[in-house]
Amino acid sequence: MSPKIRLRKTKDEVALVSCASGPGVIREEVWENEAGNAVRYNLAFINHILYPKDNGRVLGYDNAHGPHHRHFFGTVEPVAAAGFEAVAKLFYAEVKELRKRKS
Repeated sequence: MSPKIRLRKTKDEVALVSCASGPGVIREEVWENEAGNAVRYNLAFINHILYPKDNGRVLGYDNAHGPHHRHFFGTVEPVAAAGFEAVAKLFYAEVKELRKRKS
């Protein structure tokens, strides 16, 4: 039996943002292992006007089920990324562009 890995939630933030289409939300959750490495995360951009399905999640990146994957307007696809920092960089670049959309 392998030892249980302890994770500590180090970030749990919600930011309200203005978008061309109306109000949006950026949600960021990060869990780190005992060595301080981000090993689990959930990043989401929510805007019910742009995408009313999936609780308004327009864009999301997470690894809750193992591999890194991306949610985009209801579709899910794997992401080849070199860790959380690389994924976060992709996420925030996409959010910047999505906030400019009107519909």
